[in-house]
Amino acid sequence: MRILSGVQSSGRLHLGNYFGAIRQWVALQGEGEALYFIADLHALTTVRDGALLREYVRETAVALLSLGLDPERSTIFRHSDVPEVTELHWILGTLVPLANLERAHSYKDKVAKGFAPDLGLFTYPVLMASDILVYGSDVVPVGRDQVQHIEFARDWATKFNLAYVKGYDAQDPTGEKSGVPGILKLPTARIQETTAVVPGTDGQKMSKSYGNAIDLFGEEKAVKKAIMGIRTDSTPVEAPKPTEDAPLYDLLKLMIPASEWEQVDRDWREGGKGYGDFKKKLLAAFHEHFDPARARRQELLADPAELERILARGTEKARAMAAPIMDGVRRAVGLR
Repeated sequence: MRILSGVQSSGRLHLGNYFGAIRQWVALQGEGEALYFIADLHALTTVRDGALLREYVRETAVALLSLGLDPERSTIFRHSDVPEVTELHWILGTLVPLANLERAHSYKDKVAKGFAPDLGLFTYPVLMASDILVYGSDVVPVGRDQVQHIEFARDWATKFNLAYVKGYDAQDPTGEKSGVPGILKLPTARIQETTAVVPGTDGQKMSKSYGNAIDLFGEEKAVKKAIMGIRTDSTPVEAPKPTEDAPLYDLLKLMIPASEWEQVDRDWREGGKGYGDFKKKLLAAFHEHFDPARARRQELLADPAELERILARGTEKARAMAAPIMDGVRRAVGLR
């Protein structure tokens, strides 16, 4: 089983990245052939400073390794180091219906929040589909809000196979019955239901773009400020606290160890403790969980040459996986 996912290098990693994706990635290293990429090409839709982007790429790579990704068990690489991805992006784009892109949730959401509606943002789903399809990925771990991207990848792979693979049957995509498999494999999404969307400090989905994130590797004062600034309501100390539309409660549920959660949940529901007490408990849980990774990050930053060697090895492995698929694509469309 080939597993693939990626994270944008458009800022430093936060709690949403970890609980929404990276924790799952670490666990999946033992389930199959795992590929994880740093999506610097996707980051170009928001980062317009070359030096800053390079810094973010380095920070993201170091963070992933600090949080448990093992280059001996996973393929870790930079997005832009695999030119086959952008080649497939163009070829696939010649078949993508405009209507699909116009109804993409990510595009509509970002434009509504004030992002410029440029071509990069508009065709973002095509590049994401290419990321998935170029390696023949079987499984893509995603949050529920990203499922549409996997559906697009499946639809467009089917469209390509129908257009260019003689005898291809969309009802038999692996060719088990017909003996004619598609060139592009149809991926499936794996959703981590309990943490599909991690709330930010304002209650919206946690995102670097929205300025509501808790930075995994931020300075201690900044982390404390973010946690103590989580939005709460005016419920008095002595009263039971609401569990709906309560980002602090949701973050506590993610961070507090299972052995302690029952008591914390009881205190929340019964009343008698203020939101400040719960924020302090969340801050303590944050440090207990992430301080080992924060220390590991400092060690990795001290050896930039080793970091580049890890990424170079990952690129070599990723391109070797993409090569036979792209050879089939080029031959099918007439570019070879």
